[in-house]
Amino acid sequence: MNALLIAAVFLVVILVIWLALQTFQSREKSGALESQMNELRRDLQTIATSQASSTGQLETIARSVAQRLDGVAPALQDAIKNSAQITGQMTSDAQTKMADELKNTRDQISQIQRQLGEVQQAGKQMSQTAQTLEGILGGAKSRGSLGEVTLERLLEDSLPRAQYEMQYHFSSGEAADAVIKLRDKKLMAIDSKFPLDAYRRINAEGEEARRAFAVAVKGHADAISKKYIVPDEGTLDVALMFVPSESVYYELLQTSDNKGQPLDAYCRDKKVIAVSPNTLYAHLCVISMGLRGMQMEENAKRLLESLSGMEKQMEKFAEKFGILGTHLKNAQQSYSESDKLFEKAQNTLETMLGAGVPELPFENPPVTLPPPREASAKKTA
Repeated sequence: MNALLIAAVFLVVILVIWLALQTFQSREKSGALESQMNELRRDLQTIATSQASSTGQLETIARSVAQRLDGVAPALQDAIKNSAQITGQMTSDAQTKMADELKNTRDQISQIQRQLGEVQQAGKQMSQTAQTLEGILGGAKSRGSLGEVTLERLLEDSLPRAQYEMQYHFSSGEAADAVIKLRDKKLMAIDSKFPLDAYRRINAEGEEARRAFAVAVKGHADAISKKYIVPDEGTLDVALMFVPSESVYYELLQTSDNKGQPLDAYCRDKKVIAVSPNTLYAHLCVISMGLRGMQMEENAKRLLESLSGMEKQMEKFAEKFGILGTHLKNAQQSYSESDKLFEKAQNTLETMLGAGVPELPFENPPVTLPPPREASAKKTA
């Protein structure tokens, strides 16, 4: 801001000098014109005096020129006076404008100073808020609870409730913060108790604290590998180490141990995968898609089994239906043959009834036949 004020003052000084130079040059030109006019008057007077005896015309010309010069001189003086007035007016206007600019500059500087004061006040408030938050989350237990809550929210947003379980206990008595239930009753453990205290000391203690941070992370990875990778109890041969902050996760990726091995590579050697909130969410989305794919595969298998059972039932139905068709075909054939026989018998009976019984010539009277047995039986009764 001081540099801006100095530049404005310097500009005013240059403008004043320029105006003074212009005024000085105008005065010099006016003085030169007056001296030339005086010399011209002297020359003309000399010429007029020397030639007065020879010609009267020269005197007339000299007087005419002198009169004209006398008329020009006041005009030149008026011009010089006007030029001085104009120069003074310009100088006054320039000084007024520079004063206004200086005033505006002072106002802007005052406004910037007020804004800087407000920024400083906001910084103090943010610092107090950070200290308050640090006091609230100062304990390792509180930070562990925060990590567990964050982990649970990510699991709720990504997976069905039946696909994960919080605080899963192994037979050894160890409890994983969460496990994801996969196919064939496989489990993948997730731990959220990351050593944040070692990370917090990096800003205060520097490189020594960074080496301590590497040692703490390696020890935590060893503990996860030992406690939560238990194939005998159905776990996978990998586990997840949840880092509840992206900045801490970035520090983990950038840090190496005293042997030069990156911390994430050491964790992978121990079958432990370090994940931040963003990367864990990506992992959970992939797992969710895989679980949905496996569920669809199981549904397809059940549907295929149902279709196979239906196919067997259809085969049995087709067999029974074939037998029924055979019976119906035989019945139809028997009906057709019976119908033909009945038609033949009916035709024969009609023929017999239509022809009648022929009369035979008997010489002796007809012999009376005994009644049928049925008639005899009726009479006996």
